[in-house]
Amino acid sequence: MQRVSVELGDALSGLEGIELEPLVLRSSWRWVHVRSVGFLLSTFFRIRKKALRGELDVVLFSSMVSASLAPLLRSTLHSLRIPMAAIAHGLDVTLPGIYQIVLVRRILAALDCVMPVSRATGTECLKRGMPKERVQVIPNGVDTRRKAGTDGRPILHTIDETSLLLCSVGRLVKRKGFAWFIDQVMPLLPGGVHYWIAGSGPQHAAIEAAAKKRRLAHRVRMLGTLADDDIYRLYSCADLLVMPNVPVPGDMEGFGIVMLEAGISATPTVAARLEGIPDVITEGQNGHLVDSLSPRAFVDAILPYYHDRATLKAASVRAARHTRSTFDWRVVAARYAAHLRALVCEARDNTG
Repeated sequence: MQRVSVELGDALSGLEGIELEPLVLRSSWRWVHVRSVGFLLSTFFRIRKKALRGELDVVLFSSMVSASLAPLLRSTLHSLRIPMAAIAHGLDVTLPGIYQIVLVRRILAALDCVMPVSRATGTECLKRGMPKERVQVIPNGVDTRRKAGTDGRPILHTIDETSLLLCSVGRLVKRKGFAWFIDQVMPLLPGGVHYWIAGSGPQHAAIEAAAKKRRLAHRVRMLGTLADDDIYRLYSCADLLVMPNVPVPGDMEGFGIVMLEAGISATPTVAARLEGIPDVITEGQNGHLVDSLSPRAFVDAILPYYHDRATLKAASVRAARHTRSTFDWRVVAARYAAHLRALVCEARDNTG
């Protein structure tokens, strides 16, 4: 969500007719929870002050978390005909506990529009009382100018050219399905198929245990947390990205930005047809969708690329082309700008 916010802000700032004033909390992950309270409090007063001075046309919150200010700002901004919108990513809508019980419905009720990053996230907003006409699905984007580093530094080591390298990138949590994939899919794939995983999280031990149980330690590599440049190196040296997500109540995959990052690196994706993932993958263009929790479906989607490198090369070209034409931030930002302008016009038309 942080990267999306910054990159969308940069893209909006580059559009003609848009004057954007970003209010951003810059903090390490270690301190972000501590500093968020002060940041939200100061942001509330800054937005209110600018609204009263007539310096705002519309407010866009970068997530449902920052949109927790919307109920507090509603009276002031609505009296001034200044609409409020928020991006909804997935977990910021479905997170259980006191946040779900106390805040989510109140936030949605205060917004003039919610902009989910996928249809699945939009459905979750509808379930929580958001009227359909106030839901506008707009996907995430990606910086298509980003490329892997060119210093040639390998990620641990290379594998021989006859092998097929699968990779996954993300937080090691149950819904990502990494342990399931190792346990259920990797044993069905030829010995020349390797699987490298970048990320850290609570499922680390379970993933290692699955590899040990299936005697796959020589084919499964845990890379840990990688710097951005190294992540893009991983995408570039991998043949396929896999997203073997499994359903976990209360913890949804709202979109999956890694599929876009892999796409601009010419790496197609094989992913579970689950939650927000189908809004990213167009069958045969930037990858394939298969049934979640179906080992045979994953094997059938992967094996053709192991046996035919010409097919893999063609798929790589299509993935890069499709990602750049569909998900470039400049394309996505233009959709945001158009809808935000429509909200402003609607608010002004209602002044009478």
